[in-house]
Amino acid sequence: MAFEGLAEKLQSVFGKLTGRGKLSEADIKAAMREVRLALLEADVNYLVVKKFVKNVSEKAVGEQVLQSLTPGQQVIKIVRDEMIELLGGTRSTIKLSSSPPTVILMAGLQGAGKTTMCGKLALYFKKQGKSPMLVACDVYRPAAKDQLKVVGQSVGAEVFAMDSPNPVEITHAALKQAVNRGNDIVIVDTAGRLHIDDTMMQELRELKKDVNPDEVLLVVDAMAGQDAVNAAKAFNEEVELTGIILTKVDGDARGGAALSVKDVTGKPIKFVGIGEKMQDLEPFYPDRMTSRILGMGDVLSLIEKAEEAIDEKKAKEQLEKMRNQQFDLNDFLENLQQIKGMGSMQDILAMLPGGKKLSGIEFDEKQFKRIEAMICSMTMEERQMPAIINGSRRKRIARGSGTSVQEVNRLLNQFDQMKKMMKIFSGKKNRRRGGMMGLPF
Repeated sequence: MAFEGLAEKLQSVFGKLTGRGKLSEADIKAAMREVRLALLEADVNYLVVKKFVKNVSEKAVGEQVLQSLTPGQQVIKIVRDEMIELLGGTRSTIKLSSSPPTVILMAGLQGAGKTTMCGKLALYFKKQGKSPMLVACDVYRPAAKDQLKVVGQSVGAEVFAMDSPNPVEITHAALKQAVNRGNDIVIVDTAGRLHIDDTMMQELRELKKDVNPDEVLLVVDAMAGQDAVNAAKAFNEEVELTGIILTKVDGDARGGAALSVKDVTGKPIKFVGIGEKMQDLEPFYPDRMTSRILGMGDVLSLIEKAEEAIDEKKAKEQLEKMRNQQFDLNDFLENLQQIKGMGSMQDILAMLPGGKKLSGIEFDEKQFKRIEAMICSMTMEERQMPAIINGSRRKRIARGSGTSVQEVNRLLNQFDQMKKMMKIFSGKKNRRRGGMMGLPF
């Protein structure tokens, strides 16, 4: 879970507050000291922490809060509201040009994942019905063009590259081609450096001035903490960014960069990278991230993940099969693969209100693969009619899937139990319908 260390500490502090019937000013001050320490340990900028704690304290010690019947909940609401503001207030979207193509200039230091992020952005826009083009403008790094071509191919996006040492010339040629081919999004992958230098900034300034992009997005590594924030501040002072993309948020237990960068630079976080796969990119919602950090869940993001991963037509077909007792192991395998498409079980739990309390439950993600292997080792007849799977068939399935007969038995028993539950549920539904029609059962 992103920002897990910070989330655990803050939830512990607020757990103490909500456990009390009344709060005194001393209680609030003690809690704010713990919040301050938690934020500093999470590598949040010192000045940001100071301002945040001051704002929360001033609002939390008011008579309306201290005399409230639920003072702990009131304090948490104040913290939530302040944290949402700290993270940017509202979602900041990509500014689309009124006369396509929309040009997005991508900047960043080497190692932040800028080139991969270009591909993730292209896939994000493709899902919205756009036609993105990637432009290779890193004229220094060996094989940079080849890397972008591989990235573009993996997401089905066109890649423009040419042999020229001039990024401005390359971008202009790409824009002409984009207009001719109907590409409405142009994502320009610029050169990165191991550190910020004058040559790098001068090149970016010239490119921005000449091309006049709609967006200038900086890709920074969330796990770099205040180094990422300092880099964002330096880039913004030189080329005036329009937004920031944080990568590796899924591996950042602290959250210092996310909680500092908007306040320090004045520029919003527009996207976050939450994994290594090309689809692991999310628009950044300050209110949703705050709710995750405070243990309130993020049901809206969970619903969006489900809608993206689950085929609505297939879901309706499977529901009908369940009602008619026709649900088989093929359908079960499809369900399993759709759940996997939503991410890890731990991440899914973290999006549920109070889901953090279940974090002690260990989910063996490899078990999904073992179940897939067992079902894939069955014949089509066996998947459709599991009752025919006798002892010798179970041994064959175990050998073919690299599992044990005991695991095959467990899978078949669990599937049998699930079908019995479906039958009971289906029967209750039918009885309810009968009762509505006036039948005596």
